[in-house]
Amino acid sequence: MHVLILGGTTEARRLAAVLAEDPALRVTSSLAGRVAEPRLPAGEVRIGGFGGSVGLADWLRAEQADAVIDATHPFAEKISRSAATAAAAVHVPLLVLRRPGWVPVDGDDWHRVDSLAEAADALPGLGRRVFLTTGRQGMAAFAHLKDTFFLARSVDPPDRPLPPRLEVLLDRGPFTLDGERRVLREYDIDVLVTKDSGGAATAPKLTAARELGLPVVVVRRPETPSGVPVTDGVQGAVDWLTALAAGRSS
Repeated sequence: MHVLILGGTTEARRLAAVLAEDPALRVTSSLAGRVAEPRLPAGEVRIGGFGGSVGLADWLRAEQADAVIDATHPFAEKISRSAATAAAAVHVPLLVLRRPGWVPVDGDDWHRVDSLAEAADALPGLGRRVFLTTGRQGMAAFAHLKDTFFLARSVDPPDRPLPPRLEVLLDRGPFTLDGERRVLREYDIDVLVTKDSGGAATAPKLTAARELGLPVVVVRRPETPSGVPVTDGVQGAVDWLTALAAGRSS
């Protein structure tokens, strides 16, 4: 049974590690190739795009894939749409693996928005020194804010155009609470901008912001493709594959 994991996340690597131990499975993880030095999962790995839904469908046919698990980042909307279209076209079962989103607690001052553009529109009324943790893509949404200081953190250098008052921290999670407290204080940050990525690796910044009473602009994650089953954990994906294999053998 050949399983394609659309990966790049912690959950995808954990799933690949579990499935690679099963000799009855062939596991291929696909990484987008947007990070210069990605963390490679267990099993076979391919790097780079498929060429849209048509290219992915062709790959599924050629490689005789039996199942696809979309374990990409919650904001990787394009590949999720392509996966749903391609899997339906070639009649290959598809599961979406998405970690749960973050939930505000007492003391949080969250301002939810639907896009990076809306996040940029909200900033002038919230602060002038911004900790921007939305990844290296999408900086163009903030490039017009010439009076705002941005501290942007990403694994690789951000894409242009960029805000004129920008400092970049090249770093990769997981991050610690003490480290996030230090960053907020050292750069005199007065507002945090983040995507609702969920997970523990980057959550300490939310705690640090809460402790300092800082507003947090949270970009809502896009909806998963309609009609596709979703699980929020690795075990759920394993159980889905187990049921799928049992159905094939019955």
